[in-house]
Amino acid sequence: MGTYLILIIPILLLSMFVQWKFRTKFSKYSELQLSSGLSGKEVAEQMLHDNNIYDVKILSLEGQLTDHYNPSTRTVNLSTDVYYGRSIAAAAVAAHECGHAVQHAKSYHWLQLRSDMVPIVSISSNLLQWVLLIGVMLIFLSGSPIVLAIGVAGLALVTIFSLITLPVELDASKRALLWLKNTRSVMQTPQENAQAKDALWWAAMTYVVAALGALANLLYYASMLFGRGRD
Repeated sequence: MGTYLILIIPILLLSMFVQWKFRTKFSKYSELQLSSGLSGKEVAEQMLHDNNIYDVKILSLEGQLTDHYNPSTRTVNLSTDVYYGRSIAAAAVAAHECGHAVQHAKSYHWLQLRSDMVPIVSISSNLLQWVLLIGVMLIFLSGSPIVLAIGVAGLALVTIFSLITLPVELDASKRALLWLKNTRSVMQTPQENAQAKDALWWAAMTYVVAALGALANLLYYASMLFGRGRD
């Protein structure tokens, strides 16, 4: 357990800080209205149009920070605050999600790989906690490593998924920020672009710490499986 705490506590503290920072930034930039007055939905429509994408629907979704692009249904799903909002944050998030639609249209390989992994990772994630718990009990009670090995394999898959998510999210933000910078009708001042970049940077950091957390878990259980993690 001592090894696990050494691995996970710094990452947990970092994750809490990044989540707090991201929510603080998002709240701040949600209060700053775009000089252009465009809503998140209008920003999304314009970005899709500028990239010659006409088969993607823009939908409003209940909840906060529930924004995502669904490649299987070809929909940009924006939370209510982003869909109707006319703020820096709304424009940045809407452009980011459309960045994923652009990735899809251009057959961005990391997005395709992540999409292919979603079904199996979803199943693995739901069962993983119980498999690892049973595996740890068996390896200490009977010395049998089979169940824990299955759990470690599932955890490795989840970790790979988290790592693949990083370039997908970073690239979507890069596409969004480049488009916003070049489209003066959306963000009309350098300050607005800098604020959008700041918001999306902290959003990206949440994926970084999630990947670090998954990697730390994998290292801990793998070391236990191979006899190096027992205290």
